[in-house]
Amino acid sequence: MNNHEIDYKLYGDDMQFVEVELDPQETVIAEAGSLMMMEDGIQMETIFGDGAGSSGKGIMGKLMGAGKRVLTGESLFMTTFTNVGSGKKHASFASPYPGKIIPLDLSRYGGKIVCQKDAFLAAAKGVTIGIEFQRKLGAGFFGGEGFIMQKLEGDGMTFVHAGGTIIEKQLRAGETLRVDTGCLVAMTKDVNYDIEMVKGVKTALFGGEGLFFATLKGPGSVWIQSLPFSRLASRVFAAAPQTPGGKSSDEGSIAGGLFNMLGGK
Repeated sequence: MNNHEIDYKLYGDDMQFVEVELDPQETVIAEAGSLMMMEDGIQMETIFGDGAGSSGKGIMGKLMGAGKRVLTGESLFMTTFTNVGSGKKHASFASPYPGKIIPLDLSRYGGKIVCQKDAFLAAAKGVTIGIEFQRKLGAGFFGGEGFIMQKLEGDGMTFVHAGGTIIEKQLRAGETLRVDTGCLVAMTKDVNYDIEMVKGVKTALFGGEGLFFATLKGPGSVWIQSLPFSRLASRVFAAAPQTPGGKSSDEGSIAGGLFNMLGGK
C-alpha cells in the first residue's frame, strides 16, 4: 500500500457526510471547503497541487499538479488533515449539495477511476487527483463534461459525491449502456466512453432529453446519478424571481389574471 489506510463511516441519507477515522500520523486529503468538523489533535494544512506526495516534488511538479486542478475547475489548493495525537481521531466531510457519497477502494478497480470534474470530495493521502482528456471530439464537445474529466489514481480509499440516488452498473465485455450525458458520475479505466446522437428528428427536437446520449461500453463498472447538479440548478433558476418586483413571471401572470377578474385594471 502506497496510500494511508483509513477507516470511515457514512451518515445520513440524502444529505450525507463521511466520518474518517485516523490513526496516529495518518492523513486524509480533501477539497477546500468540504470540512464539516474535526476532533482536537488533528492538524490541518493547506497544500499546493494535487495532494499526492507534494512534499517530495519540486516546484515544477507542484505547479503541474496545481495546473491540472485549474483545468478541471477546482481550486489551486487542497487541505490535508493529519492525526498528530496519540489515539484515534475523527474528521468529517460533507457533500456540497443533496445526493450521495460513494466510497471507492481504488485497489479494487485497477488503481484508477475516471469521474466528472467536480465529483471528488476526499481521499487517503497518496491518491493523485489529475485530469483525463477525452480523446474523441464528439465526447469532448457534447459529453456534458467537456474534454476534461477527473482521474483518481492510487491504491487507497477515495470518496466522490453526486446528486440524487447513485447506482453502480457492472458492464460485461461488449455490453453497452446509454445514459443522459449529465448523469454519468464515474467509470473504471477500461470502460469505453463515447457520444451517440439521438436518432429521429422528432425525437431529437421534441423528446426533451437533449440531442446526445453518452454510450458506455464494457467491460467495467460505471456509476450513474439520478439528479445531476446542472439539472437541479436549471430548475431552481427557472423558478427564481425574474421580475424587478421579486416575483417570477408565472406568479405575476397569475396575480395579474386574478386582479383583472376582480375588476382591477
